[in-house]
Amino acid sequence: MTAGDSGALRLRPPKRSIDRRARAWWWTQWALTLTPVLLALGVLAWLIAPARPWLLLSLAVVAIAGVPAAVLLPIWWYHVHRWEVTGDAVYTRTGHFWQEWRVAPMSRIQTVDTRRGPLERLFGLSTVTVTTASAKGAVEIPGLDHALAADLVEQLTRTTQATPGDAT
Repeated sequence: MTAGDSGALRLRPPKRSIDRRARAWWWTQWALTLTPVLLALGVLAWLIAPARPWLLLSLAVVAIAGVPAAVLLPIWWYHVHRWEVTGDAVYTRTGHFWQEWRVAPMSRIQTVDTRRGPLERLFGLSTVTVTTASAKGAVEIPGLDHALAADLVEQLTRTTQATPGDAT
């Protein structure tokens, strides 16, 4: 959107949410991180009697902090992550603990890519990366349905090719 008289793009909340499956994707990432740590601490506590109190304390701390974080943070992240594409720009709001709002004008877009890690493929998701002529770096839209991500990349490619400017 334009800002009226100045013609500049405004930083505003994007309208679209990411795919609901992103929560399960993030929960699985947490589980794959926490489970080995909890198992290792438990096994070590069982095997090493002199260190057992400290290992059990470590296990309890990791479980008490990690399990609620693993359950609640993906729900929060799902509500934070937003995106939108207009004829003028790509708008994103991302972040886990610190939120980042970005606007990438079409005339500044250099490349558009799709990334799908093994877990993303398992959940049918993709991450779209919009590289711009910005020192801040690329704009990422994680947690999109794979078909939607492919359509979005095609749309952005067509729009940026039709947008005047040299993306620098």
